[in-house]
Amino acid sequence: MRRTAAQHTATPEHIAAAPRLVIEHCAIATVDADDTEYTAGHVVIAGDTIEAVGPGPAPGDLPGVTRRIDGTGHLLTPGLVNTHHHFYQWLTRGLATDHNLFDWLSALYPVWGHIDEPMLYQAARGSLAMMARGGVTTAMDHHYVYPRGAGDLTGAVLRAAAETGVRCTLARGSMDLGASDGGLPPDFAVESLDGALQATEEAIDAHHDPAPGAMTQIAVAPCSPFSVSTELLTRAAELARRKGVRLHTHGSETVEEEKFCHERFGMGPTDYFESTGWLGDDVWMAHCVHMNDSDIAAFARSGTGVAHCPSSNARLAAGIARVPDLLAAGVPVGLGVDGTASNESGELHTELRNALLINRLGRHRERALNARQVLRLATHGGARVLGRAAAIGSLEPGKLADVVLWKMDTLAHASIADPVTALVFGAPAPVTLSLVGGAPVAEHGRLVHVDEDALARATRDEAQRLGRLAADA
Repeated sequence: MRRTAAQHTATPEHIAAAPRLVIEHCAIATVDADDTEYTAGHVVIAGDTIEAVGPGPAPGDLPGVTRRIDGTGHLLTPGLVNTHHHFYQWLTRGLATDHNLFDWLSALYPVWGHIDEPMLYQAARGSLAMMARGGVTTAMDHHYVYPRGAGDLTGAVLRAAAETGVRCTLARGSMDLGASDGGLPPDFAVESLDGALQATEEAIDAHHDPAPGAMTQIAVAPCSPFSVSTELLTRAAELARRKGVRLHTHGSETVEEEKFCHERFGMGPTDYFESTGWLGDDVWMAHCVHMNDSDIAAFARSGTGVAHCPSSNARLAAGIARVPDLLAAGVPVGLGVDGTASNESGELHTELRNALLINRLGRHRERALNARQVLRLATHGGARVLGRAAAIGSLEPGKLADVVLWKMDTLAHASIADPVTALVFGAPAPVTLSLVGGAPVAEHGRLVHVDEDALARATRDEAQRLGRLAADA
């Protein structure tokens, strides 16, 4: 691993007196602008902030050290950043397993129409727990199903995130284009245009924190071109920019979506999004599988980001996104789990390996992506897509202490000399420690704040209740 000679340090006044945590004797991949790595290095964390990163052990005379961790046999990286998910789908895993996207949605909309607040709370806890125990420190949820009388669904998601201890971006979704108006969702699954916009604005006012260290942020997120009206897309973009929050939606996911846009709007998805104000450096879209050179150039020109979801794209036979071409053009790209009804594992750290392997099936073959590019997608790339790269996504003095210590000396990885290669190419690595703002959320493969066994029972019970309601409807 490449080393740099100088140690990076930061001594802002607000962390000078904070208690310190030291992690040392571990390999470190900082994912900074220079891809600085240390074969054996240290990180000093003061309060919620990274104070120093450098080679060798930490100084032995550091004041205020409350914990010193020997990271021998480990790799330290930034925390993983998930850029696209649907937490509610934890309750409908394993259904419609042989469907394309449109058929899959048609099969599951009638089930999702019965979701209520207790169900979503447990589903969100399950989704978050699976990610957090696998190194995710910032999660994102695109929730767009709001059945009438279902309760406080936004509050259910954010309560679950707070209890798990991870940062959360809730993309408040919406659908107003039901089947009777030419959309894909059944009419019972959609909101009114004005109702969706009002609820979205209320979520922003109640929950969005613009601070760099925010635990909760809100984005504006109409679902997709085939489930929302043009007016909703246009007015949602105006709302987001008036409120200073980011915009998110699904885009260019399938050939069926491409056909829908041409038939209904007379243009492809990217041109349609541009016509409604949905390209810009405050926008990111999920999937972006079916994009031509002109589409990629438009994303690069506008700074529009992409959430790449390789396992879900494969599960729904959507295709292979042109990730190497997106990166070469300068498009911001991060990784996403997507909902666990189309990626049953629910883990982001497995997406590193899948992103690398699936993209090598495309025209770039073995040159498509390498291990360090994929690690960057999962960390700094995701932070950039969510608009948070100034605070998270790399190990640098002054950034928030969102870090993961991966155990790399077990049978699964010990014979792979390079730990970054082992992390990406190998089996899922155990997490010895995951910190969010310097606070542990997982240790030795178990969650700190969540009883996983009790959660498994609760999610099973709510999934069964949802199934009964759907069957009786």
